[in-house]
Amino acid sequence: MTLIAIITLTVLVAAFGFVVAFGAPYVPSRRSDLKVAFSKLYKLKASDTVVDIGSGDGVVLREVSRRGARAVGFEINPFLYAVSRLLSRGDPNVQVRLINLWQADFPKETTVVYVFGEGRDIDRMGKKVQQQANRLNRELAFISYGFEVPGYVATKKAGAHYLYHIVPLQPREA
Repeated sequence: MTLIAIITLTVLVAAFGFVVAFGAPYVPSRRSDLKVAFSKLYKLKASDTVVDIGSGDGVVLREVSRRGARAVGFEINPFLYAVSRLLSRGDPNVQVRLINLWQADFPKETTVVYVFGEGRDIDRMGKKVQQQANRLNRELAFISYGFEVPGYVATKKAGAHYLYHIVPLQPREA
């Protein structure tokens, strides 16, 4: 094995190891499941802006764009960020950010949040979406693939996708 191959392999293992420690492991969404989610669960409109938490290779972003909506991906893994940017290049409806979700705000135009989360973080993701709905002072549609969000009641289910409507909470008066 050449030195370049060893260095490349080491960097990839380190990048994925870092992400597993601080976020969910990479598991790609299936395009067939996304078609169901965006046709039966929540029908996207051109006016929608979808934030994909842990956007991976960008398959959700590209599916959202195919349906005429804007997509913003949040990805912490530099390798997956690069792959997503490469596969989405030239698409004006797709933006990918190399960013830690927990330190980021959603764009002000956000209407839908999509997550293929995992059990250990789904509660925290629900709280993040609630916090952003409060900050934006608007309801956000929240689509979770594979996991129910504790503390919230899904308004609709299609396959393994759950749809929640997260309304902003009114601040308490002192």
